[in-house]
Amino acid sequence: MAGYIARGGKAVYGAPLGILMLDARFPRIPGDMGNAMTWPFPVLYRVVSGASPEKVVLKGAAGLLPDFLAAAADLVALGAEAITTNCGFLALFQAELAAHVKVPVATSALMQVPWVQATLPPGKRVGVITVSRQSLTPAHLIAAGVPLDIPCVGTEGGREFFRVLIKAESEDLDVGLAAQDILDAGRALLAAHPDIAAIVLECTNMPPYAKLLRDALGVPIYDIYSMITWFHAGIRPREFNALS
Repeated sequence: MAGYIARGGKAVYGAPLGILMLDARFPRIPGDMGNAMTWPFPVLYRVVSGASPEKVVLKGAAGLLPDFLAAAADLVALGAEAITTNCGFLALFQAELAAHVKVPVATSALMQVPWVQATLPPGKRVGVITVSRQSLTPAHLIAAGVPLDIPCVGTEGGREFFRVLIKAESEDLDVGLAAQDILDAGRALLAAHPDIAAIVLECTNMPPYAKLLRDALGVPIYDIYSMITWFHAGIRPREFNALS
């Protein structure tokens, strides 16, 4: 250890990824972004008080930008070296957050759409499952780099997922019914657009159902888990000891 100097300047070490959380009380089941055991690495959380799913998704996060900027800065001061969020609709704040905190920022799983599209054969395209199709505006898509004509379905017509996660009609979740809502949305998407060869899940609460979708639909499924594990790999590359 001779000559080793430990560098300071942070309050917390070993958790370089900060997650901005909406203010909600529904259960965060394994696979949900808000369940810390979902991640194969430590993360830092910061709940943005008053930023309910209904305000962010259904009301365009109106008036909430200063709160998210402040919360992101708090995470960076705490020790985060990169920032993400737990709602794909926060793509609206991508540019402002990145400019404010001056560290890498990935606000939305929708940012994967151009990458996934690049992997597909000619004549095939990406589809999106979102929690609310009516609320996903051109502004959200443009902010995430998504084509405006992308095939997309929502879960508003389901029995459980939208009712609990967005409308906050219950603090309990029937996971089986929620899974059926996601499966129904996926089947409807492929039935309407047979040229879809991969799906991106906008909602950060959908990763628990990704394998069910893959098994049922037979196409690759990408979500916030796939994106953030990639994102984190750049912050903390795996060491292979090849150069030692």
